[in-house]
Amino acid sequence: MNNQNAHFDQEIVCRLIVSSDFNGKRLDQYVADLDQFSHLTRTRVQSLIRSGNILVDDQLKKTGYRLKSGESVRILLPPAEPSVLIPEKLSIPVLLEDEDIIVLSKPPGLVVHPSHGHDHGTLVHGLLYQCRNLSGIGGEQRPGIVHRLDKDTSGIMIVAKNDQAHQSLVDQFKSRNVEKYYLAILDGIPREKRGKVDAPIGRHPVHRKKMSILQQGGRHALTHWEILEEFQRFCLVKLKLETGRTHQIRVHMSSLGCPVAGDIMYGRKKNKLPGFSISRQCLHSLSLSFNHPRTGERFTLTAPLWDDMEDLLHYLRNENSTSF
Repeated sequence: MNNQNAHFDQEIVCRLIVSSDFNGKRLDQYVADLDQFSHLTRTRVQSLIRSGNILVDDQLKKTGYRLKSGESVRILLPPAEPSVLIPEKLSIPVLLEDEDIIVLSKPPGLVVHPSHGHDHGTLVHGLLYQCRNLSGIGGEQRPGIVHRLDKDTSGIMIVAKNDQAHQSLVDQFKSRNVEKYYLAILDGIPREKRGKVDAPIGRHPVHRKKMSILQQGGRHALTHWEILEEFQRFCLVKLKLETGRTHQIRVHMSSLGCPVAGDIMYGRKKNKLPGFSISRQCLHSLSLSFNHPRTGERFTLTAPLWDDMEDLLHYLRNENSTSF
């Protein structure tokens, strides 16, 4: 069989040996943190454990079982059930679409997939209206979703239309073959024109909805940044991600003392400027470079800035010009 055209619509099985680094880690957390299963929620992982699809040394264990180094974890990911989500007509600009993938520009304020408190009006609902054949690997709540953006982050995303494309893209993200660039407006100006933040990120020990830089237990995270424009108090930066941790840019920029403008979780609580109000974190996924999952052709696609960030930049440029 030609692997390039194979369809992964059957069960996926892998077996891993627990290294000493993960001795004592909960089974559900261990699986949920694996890059190749990053598309699975913790709830989905726990369900797979209870149903016997995840075994330790071929034995059924509880979701909170503490692993020991040297043990074997067998993971069987069954085919996803057909989605029961109701398609909704949403305005989602498409940059590229073919039989395998959709590349789109996510609007700010749009949640990517259903979750608690977001059972309709998500990107997934809109995609099901525009495209009925999405990859099922992500489960019925996340069909086609290979990676995600925060609700208030705008910009480019790639979605898989079949399981072969999904697996290929997941592998490319895992191997860091996908190049990711972002634009951000920072509230503050770093001392240097360019630099990098190389600091591990993990769940905040107290505020569980937040991420933070951890000296122990965090996952490797590396962000390169470069100032493109400076204003009186703000600056426009271009960022390249070497890793893709949750809230990575927001946490790393905050650690420099220059949080993303409008980010009330990691930045300043008051974001209103004289004559201008910032209503969301000013972070935009600018471009993705990846290999097409069927042909192997290298693509680089760019999503233009949304009007709200363009308006803020126009305001800041005018503010600069009138200050002299």
